[in-house]
Amino acid sequence: MSNGYSFRASVVDTLIRTKRPDVPMRVALRNTAAVVLPLALGIAFGYPQVGIGIAAGALDTMFSDQPGPYQQRLSRLFLAALAAGVASLVGFLIGNWIAPMALACAVCGFAGGMLVVFGPDIARVGMTSMLLLVITAATPTDVRGALAGGGLIFAGGMLLALFSIAAWPLQRYRPERTALAVVFRGLSDLARKPQKDGEAPGLTDAMNALQVTLLGRHHAHGRAMEAFRVLLELAERIRLELIAIAELESGRHGVGEMFRNDASRVLVAAADALDMAEPPQRAERALATLQASERALLSGGTAMGIGAHIQALSGQLAAVVRNTNWAGSRGEERAQRAETALPKTLQSASALSTLRANLTPGSVAFRHAVRCAVVLTVAFVISRHYALPHGYWLPMTAAIVLRPDFAATFSFGLLRVVGTVLGLMLTTFVLRFTPDVVWAHLLVMGILCLVFRYLAGAHYGIAVAALTGTVVVLLSFEGVDPFSAMSDRVLNTALGSALALLAYLLWPSWERHQTRLALSHMLCAYADYLDALAVPEDEARRYEVRTATRTARTNAQASVDRMRAEPGTPAVLLELAETLYANGNRLARTSMALESLIDDPAAGAAWPHIGAFIREASTALRRQGEALTRIEGIEAPPALREHQRTLADAVGRTGDRELADAVARLTDRLTDNVDTIAHVVNRRSTTPA
Repeated sequence: MSNGYSFRASVVDTLIRTKRPDVPMRVALRNTAAVVLPLALGIAFGYPQVGIGIAAGALDTMFSDQPGPYQQRLSRLFLAALAAGVASLVGFLIGNWIAPMALACAVCGFAGGMLVVFGPDIARVGMTSMLLLVITAATPTDVRGALAGGGLIFAGGMLLALFSIAAWPLQRYRPERTALAVVFRGLSDLARKPQKDGEAPGLTDAMNALQVTLLGRHHAHGRAMEAFRVLLELAERIRLELIAIAELESGRHGVGEMFRNDASRVLVAAADALDMAEPPQRAERALATLQASERALLSGGTAMGIGAHIQALSGQLAAVVRNTNWAGSRGEERAQRAETALPKTLQSASALSTLRANLTPGSVAFRHAVRCAVVLTVAFVISRHYALPHGYWLPMTAAIVLRPDFAATFSFGLLRVVGTVLGLMLTTFVLRFTPDVVWAHLLVMGILCLVFRYLAGAHYGIAVAALTGTVVVLLSFEGVDPFSAMSDRVLNTALGSALALLAYLLWPSWERHQTRLALSHMLCAYADYLDALAVPEDEARRYEVRTATRTARTNAQASVDRMRAEPGTPAVLLELAETLYANGNRLARTSMALESLIDDPAAGAAWPHIGAFIREASTALRRQGEALTRIEGIEAPPALREHQRTLADAVGRTGDRELADAVARLTDRLTDNVDTIAHVVNRRSTTPA
């Protein structure tokens, strides 16, 4: 049975697929300045080699300049610059000897490949080290020259870091404010267009990014951070209140619409104030309007259930406006809340423990590290054994192209070859019609470098074309003829890409073998979330588990996306993964809607019965997640539907019609979610892994 994978369609899609640039122009400009300015100054003052070394260091650490708190950014850039400097030092020192260099390639390849366990930012540090090792080995030198060269490359990385954090004293908390503003705008969308499932465009991803920014490693410290963390908690609670209002509004068309629109305006105004680092004066005016709407609704006889949530949301928005005024360096001394404890799910595990846990052939990171070590070593030995002209392009390309999954390796390899050819042709054409003067060539290099940095996330092929041109022009200042060896570079690029893809095909880590586990973790995380809802008094636990649930969902989505792009994926497995992921999302949204009812005053007496039912659903869901990894069938919980009806009848006798309707509707949805997932797991129990 065909799974719909088409090699031709995949090739075409890889070549034409373009995404929106994810790098702000100011970041691309400052990175380009860090590359071009030292080169220009070195040439102007008669030290071109110094300028080339610093420019090369800045160019190689450019992609470590990622968003995040300034302290986190500085730490990441320092690590990247240090790794680049050390790798360059080794390459300069032992580049003449094939055997020691082969050993160095194996060690650097394995260590650099293992860094993928710490995420893409740290993984880039490993790739940069591999690149600098093989590039500098092409021009070996003595100890003094090696120290000077490695030092200049390290200096280039630190210069780029200096440019990146230059605004630290003036805009100390800009990354935190920006992340919060994105979340508040997502909440504004949810308020303006209520949905029972709590979804808003980009809101979940924005919440994940905000968690990392405020609570991740190397996060900023200070009194203002207390206000930021309060705003984070308020964002979580506001989302739940909006979900509750949407649930309780069902059947009452127009009830609370004016209030929700006012809430949306408060959230947008608070986001604008955070972006501009200004007092939230417009948000204060919007809040006054909202409070007038609140009084009108409550005086008009709004039912107590929805009225309680309207009051809660009003109070939370008032707290948002108040803390927005404190959330910056100017308002640090006025922050009034204690620092939120870092959830266990976000606390960084020991780096050594993480590496040790992945030192097994079953680990994707371990297999990737072995492939990196073998491919880098083989590519280097081939380039030296056959004395390939400009041979360092062969191992360099292999290191860039090889990724932990097939889809990325294939697309990077194809775009690398196409981009290199286009880049060489473009550079040749431009330089032929450019005056043969240094400043004209510097201008061309600056434009190409800017295009590379800005479009790297939008279209890798175009970015590679610009990068190739940048490197060719940079090498021309060292005396390498930019018009020669075009065919050599193209050949080495094609060989490097083919070698990386061959290594993956010989010892693959197909995502189809990992997706079941990722989906199982997602279902078990949802079960943990339901367990936390069964004990409503433990608010901290609910907050912690909700965060872990978002992470598991993101990991499952990434796994399904990677598997979809692999050749040979059984259609039935892809259908299983997509169906489970979609139904898992439905269950997560139902769970959030249930949590939104916890603070309803009328729910207190009924919650022990509601909690018992939620725990029963959680137990069934956990069994389904575990059965998924064992590839075995499991029956739908036979008594869950009967217990749901009994619960709905019992809550209906409490006299609170509004609460009874909401509980009946949500528990019915939860039962249907659990039954559907059991049906999918059972129906696909024979699906190949």
